[in-house]
Amino acid sequence: MTAIATEYEVVIGLEVHCQLKTASKMFCGCSADYSGAEPNTHVCPVCLGMPGVLPVINEKAIEDIVLTGLALNCSIAPFSKFDRKNYHYPDLMKGYQISQYDLPICRDGWLEVEVEGERRRVGITRVHMEEDTARLLHRVDPVTGEPYSLIDVNRSGTPLMEIVSEPDIRSAAEAREYLVRLRQVLRYIGVSNANMEEGDFRCDANISVRRRGDTAFGTKVEIKNMNSFRAVHDALVFEAKRQIGVLEAGGRIEQETRGWSDERQATLSQRSKEHAHDYRYFPEPDLPPLRLSAAFVERVRARLPELPAAKVERYRALGLSAYEAATLAEERPRAAYFEQLVAALSGDEARRAKLAANWMLGEVARWLNANQAEIDRFPLEPAALAGLIEQVASGAVTALVGKEVFDQMVASGESAQAIIERQGLAQISGQDELAGLVRKAIAANPKAVADYHAGKETAVKFLIGQVMRETRGRANAQVVQELLERELKK
Repeated sequence: MTAIATEYEVVIGLEVHCQLKTASKMFCGCSADYSGAEPNTHVCPVCLGMPGVLPVINEKAIEDIVLTGLALNCSIAPFSKFDRKNYHYPDLMKGYQISQYDLPICRDGWLEVEVEGERRRVGITRVHMEEDTARLLHRVDPVTGEPYSLIDVNRSGTPLMEIVSEPDIRSAAEAREYLVRLRQVLRYIGVSNANMEEGDFRCDANISVRRRGDTAFGTKVEIKNMNSFRAVHDALVFEAKRQIGVLEAGGRIEQETRGWSDERQATLSQRSKEHAHDYRYFPEPDLPPLRLSAAFVERVRARLPELPAAKVERYRALGLSAYEAATLAEERPRAAYFEQLVAALSGDEARRAKLAANWMLGEVARWLNANQAEIDRFPLEPAALAGLIEQVASGAVTALVGKEVFDQMVASGESAQAIIERQGLAQISGQDELAGLVRKAIAANPKAVADYHAGKETAVKFLIGQVMRETRGRANAQVVQELLERELKK
């Protein structure tokens, strides 16, 4: 399809469902850690929807949704309640879902995103609590070829937050960035793993288009079945172009639910869109209303860590670039290691931050990428790495030798000082010791000498490299260069 017509504006709102990392389910004592378990083994009469059973609210889940609301700048309702949302899908054991309708726990928040250098706030309408459904596993009979479905109830009843944005998003790129930043916040505060590929961070998108300058919204379409950030982006781009094409042809957009097909790279109609009255909401009679005291909210607020955006600003104030700050603050464990490394170094804070950032984004990142590991698997404690960094920064060893020592440290666990002393890797800076090596390099490379006298500056770098190779990287490159230029000018 062609590019999105510039005379149209895209309006997007996102609904994100996120599973919480609680030990038990939302309304019963079954373990919520069902990943990899045999089907239908984490179940009880409550999450199976048996007659006569009574749900009990998971207090940890309520703490976590309040923490999420605070992290997203929401107001926390002192009074809220649970409701029954009635619909009859095969994966809903009771025939209704315990959710929240008109009195959610969190409302009126925002999350800041940045796309192409422009920062915008996306409003958060509400964050409410509900229970997850069972999983349908679709199969095809190998003999008859007939499709059939199996139900795994392990997921049913798992605590599920729904985070609903305002229709403030104006592009697919902005939608993707919103999801990335939202997932980052949820991981930072520790309430969810928020992995789309594992199904504990799921997104539905509402999208409409209108001519630029119009104030009324167009007819919205809901898109489901998107299991990656890329799928969300591609589905929104396709759907925007589809709707514009319909309007340009004189047609009318139908309010409906469409599914994204990765295989076809297209949205496909699934059903007409339900309205709130279709669900026949009414207050859940088996659960009391929630009254959250100011003391409870403040106790939860005390758990709130420094969030990614604030970390980035603090790192920038220390002199780090936007890229360095964002990369180091991207994940909370990485930021924690960086800050421990800064604290273990000497000197003023800006110097320590720059040294730590250089090694974190250099050698440490190289090791993590090569080993396909996260920072929690990195074998060196911050203090041990700081010992090596100080050796290089002080000139006790060269940068080249520092990289060699780094590799030996992560392989053996030995300290930088012990490796340097045992292998005699201290930097050679004495002019008397280096002068002979310099003269040797000049005598062995007459072409480089001729190139130097012909005005080729790279010849000096070549000769420096010869001396560095001879000393296994231990020579002080600056002293070598001074000696070379002195000898070559004779």
